Amino acid sequence: MTSTETRTEAEDSGPSGYAAARLRLLQEGARSGPPRRSALAELTDDWLTGLFTAGSDGLRGLSLVAVGGYGRGELSPRSDLDLLLLHDGGDSGAVSTLADRIWYPVWDLGLALDHSVRTPAEARKTAGEDLKAQLGLLDARHIAGDLGLTAGLRTAVLADWRNQAPKRLPELQELCAERAERQGELQYLLEPDLKEARGGLRDATALRAVAASWLADAPREGLADARRRLLDVRDALHLTTGRATDRLSLQEQDQVAAELGLLDADTLLRQVYEAARVVSYASDVTWREVGRVLRSRSARPRLRSMLGGGKPVAERSPLAEGVVEQDGEAVLARAARPERDPVLPLRAAAAAAEAGLPLSLHAVRRMAAAARPLPTPWPAEAREQLVTLLGSGRPTVDVWEALEAEGLITRLLPDWERVRCRPQRNAVHIWTVDRHLIETAVRASALTRRVGRPDLLLVASLLHDIGKGWPGDHSVAGEIIARDVAARIGFDRADVAVLATLVRHHLLLIDTATRRDLEDPATVRSVAEAVGSQGTLELLHALTEADALATGPAAWSSWRGSLVADLVKRVSAVLAGDVPEEPEAAAPTAEQERLAIEAFRTGGPVLALRAQTEPPAEEGSGDPEPLGVELLIAVRDQPGVLPAVAGVLAMHRLTVRTAELRALDLPDGVEGSVLLLNWRVAAEYGSLPQAARLRADLVRALDGSLDITARLAERDAAYPRRRGTIAPPPRVTVASAASRHATVIEVRAHDAPGLLHRIGRALEDANVRVRSMHVSTLGANAVDAFYVTGTKGAPLPGEDAASVARALEETLRG
Repeated sequence: MTSTETRTEAEDSGPSGYAAARLRLLQEGARSGPPRRSALAELTDDWLTGLFTAGSDGLRGLSLVAVGGYGRGELSPRSDLDLLLLHDGGDSGAVSTLADRIWYPVWDLGLALDHSVRTPAEARKTAGEDLKAQLGLLDARHIAGDLGLTAGLRTAVLADWRNQAPKRLPELQELCAERAERQGELQYLLEPDLKEARGGLRDATALRAVAASWLADAPREGLADARRRLLDVRDALHLTTGRATDRLSLQEQDQVAAELGLLDADTLLRQVYEAARVVSYASDVTWREVGRVLRSRSARPRLRSMLGGGKPVAERSPLAEGVVEQDGEAVLARAARPERDPVLPLRAAAAAAEAGLPLSLHAVRRMAAAARPLPTPWPAEAREQLVTLLGSGRPTVDVWEALEAEGLITRLLPDWERVRCRPQRNAVHIWTVDRHLIETAVRASALTRRVGRPDLLLVASLLHDIGKGWPGDHSVAGEIIARDVAARIGFDRADVAVLATLVRHHLLLIDTATRRDLEDPATVRSVAEAVGSQGTLELLHALTEADALATGPAAWSSWRGSLVADLVKRVSAVLAGDVPEEPEAAAPTAEQERLAIEAFRTGGPVLALRAQTEPPAEEGSGDPEPLGVELLIAVRDQPGVLPAVAGVLAMHRLTVRTAELRALDLPDGVEGSVLLLNWRVAAEYGSLPQAARLRADLVRALDGSLDITARLAERDAAYPRRRGTIAPPPRVTVASAASRHATVIEVRAHDAPGLLHRIGRALEDANVRVRSMHVSTLGANAVDAFYVTGTKGAPLPGEDAASVARALEETLRG
């Protein structure tokens, strides 16, 4: 039977004819999705038109209007009918009689009905007082009666909405936020509410309302498809349950999947999550744009009165090379060239997350369209920017989602596609696999002070469940994937092996601690053999905690934590049974020896700068990509060298990636020693300063004529820090039995301009000598080891060492 015949049957046969035609339409296997929803709306329109015509009996000044979802022509099998009987204020008795003649047949069929009878003025007044009523009227559609009456109401309601948008849109945003707080996020729930949860159909409708205000519009391509997919799932849910429900419960997911022709319930959930993610991302971007427009409108009159008219120019401040802040977002600088800078997406993401800012939609789309693929293996900067992004705490989530929305994540990490939006049918897990991995990195960012290699901890957090997209044991599959990914992003063989071990055994500690007898020596030995080293054990301990915290509240407790800590302590004792000898220092190179002799003879510092580059990814693709600059400094052994050098570098906005300091005895019987500093630095912005300028400032810093501390303080005051993520506090410890010749003080802190200068000054104030040091900046984390002695060249007594560590930690916290 054709749709025309179906409608004719409904018109001719009254309620029973409509019910039969409706049932036949819903049972048609060939028609589903938008065509079926439209056909059902048309069928219902025809039936209601017949009721209206028969009941109005020549009355004028009346119209029947569909609002809400019915107004949009989207009727699911068990949808409510949202109807407004509009009248011009004439004969109230006749209007009431007509209403009864329409409402009662609807109720007699058992259909849910949301109805009202109002004049246009009453409808506008109600809309002004009730935001939900106003949202419904934005989708008002004429069914029968006086078309001019309906059109007039639509025009007036839209005008009211646009005029009142500065007031009503914040109310709508608050309404959406309250609903999200109650219902949760659709893209992560195992039993989601397709309508009410964040990213569901209510939010999609809210985006339509924002667009109708003309203040902003939903920016995401694919939004219409996402909305259609959610409606299709709701249709199938109504048909399989026979109820007007929007909650996709576990016991109904297989039936709904079958109704939609999908493989299984997991495939169904993944499609739901993907659609919800589109809606959620579009909502985030849209509400951010609404806020920007409203702030601009409120500020513009004041600015015009102060500046004498004209459009204000948006302030732009630098965040990183090629990235600036503007209007509360991280955007690309005018000189940025994503087509020539393959690291730019990661650099922009890391800068945004570090500053606690969202990445602008325009920036992400431009990078997605223009950025070249990274070479394999990645350049060092790309790896460092990834680590910085992962270690930025809670802001990482929104920035990562922005990259993923435009396909940049799967371009950087192709293996991500298998875990993207993948559900976890485990009551303990509260996230999808991909969101759990990012959440684990967020949790791990707070534990970076507990490990010597925070970069490995953060990358292991990102990859530990990557094998869940493959058949079999996900730890075994994940180990293989982790080896490939780690090598591709540029880790060396030793680091690749550690990451593979962490992924393979990321459940080892929690499973052993909670399921095995820790008093059995064989249990502890087996864990020690699997882990292999103290450093890996330290990383695995932190990963275990981060993983559990990111799983859900039921996965971690103080009891579980104490069991794991006990196991780690026992395994550490086994691993420490054979302490290796302290390695001897490597002999200086010929260049280092030459610089040392020149520094001793001249009495002043000697510098050498050498650029470090790697070949371009493709032949003929341009100049080599800079990795940074190696800076060699030789200076006579004297107090204050470390804070002076670090302070000068900070003054010139040079970021320290790695640094080593050691005392070098001079050859050929020359008495005295020289301090040799070997650093890798990179310009925070722009180009590197000339060596002559660095040397001149270093001479002044050493003789006391350059007050570095004051200069750095002035700069910090002129450019106050942005309110980004709150980094975990610094941690300073004394490494026991790490060296026979010196006391080793380890510092783990958030990297910041002038950090090494502050550490150097604090150690000088403590009256200890730095005999050697090893500084690493891993993403946004500084991991530094300082070998210090007393004034007589001997290791510090235990209490003195602890006192120095406490004083240094207090300095860094202050």
